Amino acid sequence: MARFLKKENNNSSNISNTRNTPCGVPARFPPAGIVRMFHPDSQDWGSLMAENTAAGPSLAARLIAEVFGTFMLVFGVIGAALFFSPDYGALPVALAVGLAVLTSIYAVGHISGGHFNPAVSFGAAAAGRISWGVLVPYIVAQLVGGILATLTLGLIAVSSGISLDFGAVSNGFGDHSAAGIGLVGVLIAEVVATALFVWIILGSTSPNSGAGVGAPLAIGLALTLFHLVLIPVSNASLNPARSIATAILGGGDALAQLWVFLVAPIVGGLIAGLTWKPLFGAKAA
Repeated sequence: MARFLKKENNNSSNISNTRNTPCGVPARFPPAGIVRMFHPDSQDWGSLMAENTAAGPSLAARLIAEVFGTFMLVFGVIGAALFFSPDYGALPVALAVGLAVLTSIYAVGHISGGHFNPAVSFGAAAAGRISWGVLVPYIVAQLVGGILATLTLGLIAVSSGISLDFGAVSNGFGDHSAAGIGLVGVLIAEVVATALFVWIILGSTSPNSGAGVGAPLAIGLALTLFHLVLIPVSNASLNPARSIATAILGGGDALAQLWVFLVAPIVGGLIAGLTWKPLFGAKAA
């Protein structure tokens, strides 16, 4: 049984603050970093970061940002799951992962796009937000960040002489689902939740979105919501990097069921990315 029910004023009247976004849609001043979020290949930095307009961040910087953000995500969600008493239910865990993603996007989203999740990267590539050429490096960085987070949690435990049950906080179905949800139910739940999550990300970071600087808040709250729903179902993956990070320390059962939490989130991310423009994309004027 799983342990947790898991903002340039311009003095010239001849120059407007309106500029073109990566999609060619006029947009008011910023939130440049937020508009750029999930558009890391774009050179549209905005006036506050004009010194970087020529080149943008290097691939190395982007990958380091992805390592950082994924570390934060996994350290937050799994740390809360391991150290909070099960009596508190799913809320601390769901809040931890939402806060981790929200704060990390504000911190480094302007560098890498703030994916922190292979399923999000697949969705962003399918939607044309990033090039397919950076997909593999992004995923490797995300896996490194997630694994480093669980190893850090394990080190905390070992150095303190305590044992942590990573199997209980790994994703699972059947006997490893708190609600007893089987394989098909978990596949459906993970695909649907991940697709919804990636649609929210693509929508809130769209140049036409009214979310502005609140986009990370929308993303973090959405992730909190989906964890509240899916923790009892599967311990809430939506993120292959998170699932791998716990499974490698979670034992045989966690590793045996890991494929579900690699396939389902990626399928959900691809569905969202491929359908975003046909369903929600505004037509060019």
